[in-house]
Amino acid sequence: MAQSVSSSAGKKLIRIDVSSDTVCPWCFVGKRNLDKAIASSKDQYDFEIRWHPFFLNPSAPKEGVNKKDFYENKFGSQNQGIIARMTEVFRGLGLEYNMSGLTGNTLDSHRLLYLAGQQGLDKQHNLAEELFLGYFTQGKYIGDKKVGVEGAAEFLDDPNSGLNEVHEELKKYSANISGVPHFVLNGKHELSGGQPPEVYLRAFQVAAN
Repeated sequence: MAQSVSSSAGKKLIRIDVSSDTVCPWCFVGKRNLDKAIASSKDQYDFEIRWHPFFLNPSAPKEGVNKKDFYENKFGSQNQGIIARMTEVFRGLGLEYNMSGLTGNTLDSHRLLYLAGQQGLDKQHNLAEELFLGYFTQGKYIGDKKVGVEGAAEFLDDPNSGLNEVHEELKKYSANISGVPHFVLNGKHELSGGQPPEVYLRAFQVAAN
């Protein structure tokens, strides 16, 4: 999926700021549908996408806890219905929703997304996909160090690396929203939730005017 940072002749540039948490299933759904909309619009627009942090559960333990147990405790009697719904939604995307593995604090994943963004917006966008795929379909823990980002292990080994930048982005992009995913197109048109592709297509038209 191409996220061009330069506007080609005859194309309008659409900048998309995405506030998201890496353990948010609807954020992954939103990303996949956004990617579909982008793929069908590349002849009309250039895109510049930036991912920004949001914490659904900022007090979650860094070391990770059993995912199934965590969500059972969090949602109680609603949990099975939520799992069934997400399983159906993910199947519609050609993915298998996987509740195995650990869940926990997402700070390191947001630090890593910040680092990837410093190396290129395409790299950041691709890392978001990798993190979502790993957590929701492969039972991977969101706190694991990821490959594909230069210097990732060393960056995460220093607990202060990227910390101030993540908190600054939280203040700038996520302080006034109550849920994710949240999309801002060209700084003016806002969307919330994991919308279907056609909603993003309409939003592109509005934002480009």
